[in-house]
Amino acid sequence: MAGRKFEEALERLEAIVQKLESGDLTLEESLKSFEEGTKLANFCNKKLEEAEQKVSVLMKESDGTYGERPFDRGEPETE
Repeated sequence: MAGRKFEEALERLEAIVQKLESGDLTLEESLKSFEEGTKLANFCNKKLEEAEQKVSVLMKESDGTYGERPFDRGEPETE
C-alpha cells in the first residue's frame, strides 16, 4: 500500500463493499475481497488518525488573541 493515496484506497474499499453486498462472488472471492477490504480499511483509518493529529483549531482566548489548541474529537476528558 506504499504510495497509495487515501482517496484511492477509499474508492477501492467502496468498490469491494459493493461487490460483497451484491452476493455474486464465490466464497473464495468473497474471502479474498474481504481480506483486501480489511487492509484498505486499516490503511484509511491510519491516514485519518495521522491527519487528525496534524489538525489544530484556532481558539479565541479571553484576552482577544488567538491561540492554537489540539483538535478536540468531542470525547469526554478523563482525569
